[in-house]
Amino acid sequence: MKFGVDTFIWTEAFSKKDLWIIRKAEELGFEAIDFAIAHLENFPLAEVIKELEKTKLQPVTSTTLNAANSLISGDPEVRQNGIRFLKKMVDVNQAMGSVIIGGVNYAGWGCLTGKPKTDEEWNNSVSSMKTVAEYAIKKYPDLKICVEPVNRFESHFINTAEEGRRYCKAVGSENMAVHLDCFHMIREEISYKEAVETCGRKYLGYVHVCENNRGIPGTGLVPWEEFFTALNDIGYEGPCVIESFDPSFEELNRQCAIWRKFADTGEDLAVQGLANLRRIADKIQQKTKVTEKQ
Repeated sequence: MKFGVDTFIWTEAFSKKDLWIIRKAEELGFEAIDFAIAHLENFPLAEVIKELEKTKLQPVTSTTLNAANSLISGDPEVRQNGIRFLKKMVDVNQAMGSVIIGGVNYAGWGCLTGKPKTDEEWNNSVSSMKTVAEYAIKKYPDLKICVEPVNRFESHFINTAEEGRRYCKAVGSENMAVHLDCFHMIREEISYKEAVETCGRKYLGYVHVCENNRGIPGTGLVPWEEFFTALNDIGYEGPCVIESFDPSFEELNRQCAIWRKFADTGEDLAVQGLANLRRIADKIQQKTKVTEKQ
């Protein structure tokens, strides 16, 4: 199992001052790094590429849309803003060698209407994403666009694995997949195992291993053994990335409601979480070996 870490552990908006994080992530024992990119204009792409070349880290990206570029908007220009942004994200991923774009890349994150999603919103988003997916297939066919189901307080559009898979099927492009996040799953899914099986190997493209309270993974309510066993059973081979946020963050905390620390620092949270999750993964691996011998 390949474990990674999100740049949100250290910084809210990755910039040149944060380049040291890349080698630090590898020093701490992580094999992948997720660059959270909401503001492309400030992302130091050339410098990031140079730092990545000094490591063996697998780069991944995640992003969120907003009210000005939401794909579900009834305003065609707003949807075009989202299409242009996501096409640029495809270009960034190609330049970095990342094969995953995760996150809330299908609607404005936190842009709740107070009503269930409508057919119009669904059709707007699917139609817009088809344009992005077609661009990606032609420009960078190795890339997976992974839609993240999030909890009901952050979006009314895609909340469950089933909705994520249905969205991918509606877009109808082979480069579409689902991005599962344990934090959101504990609020919206009936079963971690069933959610993974709903996606299956075909549609599960990316995983965030977050605790139910966004604290140290392995210390809360997430049924990690069930989840990791399910990932093994479907043959998931992508990274499992730890993500959390610091109470000092501003834009993120308004959306995620992070009001207290769960460790002395974000880095401590990630390091302790990595140790816990590796221990659980090793336990499952040993059980599997015993079963195979029998």
